Amino acid sequence: MTRACTVWHLGVRDYADCYRDMKAFTEARTETCNDQLWLLQHTPVYTQGQAGKPEHVLLPGSIPLVQSDRGGQVTYHGPGQLVGYLLLDIDRLTLSTRAFVERVEDALAAAIQHFGIAAEANREAHGVYVHGRKMASLGLRIRRGRSYHGFSLNVAMDMQPFLGINPCGYVGLEMCQLRDELGPDHPARALSDADLMSAVEAACLTALSQYFPELDLSRSEQR
Repeated sequence: MTRACTVWHLGVRDYADCYRDMKAFTEARTETCNDQLWLLQHTPVYTQGQAGKPEHVLLPGSIPLVQSDRGGQVTYHGPGQLVGYLLLDIDRLTLSTRAFVERVEDALAAAIQHFGIAAEANREAHGVYVHGRKMASLGLRIRRGRSYHGFSLNVAMDMQPFLGINPCGYVGLEMCQLRDELGPDHPARALSDADLMSAVEAACLTALSQYFPELDLSRSEQR
């Protein structure tokens, strides 16, 4: 039996507003409330996880730093990066936290592989990597059996702000993005950044549907 999970396409949003709204949704939801997946991009921001250490913020410059209650260390969000917030009832899915995280990682790897890129999930340093460079990151919070926060996937963005931090708390970790890893003859190379983002969103939805067959992701909304 599948359960409805509404997909919201939110455009470019301020991080602090989304953080407030996802916490409020999670606190207010009931056992019968449908799950939601928010797909969006953020205005430039560094976010620090619960375990975040200040020494991993090197040269933030004028980019704001926001403390959050997700897992993980510091990361960067900005236009051209796909962010997915997974507002799911994990208890209803009967998944352990580990199984949930691994499914998300595998779905992201599959979405990137759709573009002919050799992406692999890393079970130790969580995320999805291409030849040792990180393309997708995870940072989640599970409260009373419900998840919020989610993932980010670098698509076609300014990568320079990652140099102002130790991404995810790893000194020297190199980040990469999907556009730069496309093969020379891949048809997606001809797409505009906006169209490439749409193609990546579609690939992620297909992969998430495959790895979470319990969820019906067919209903989409915009706001």
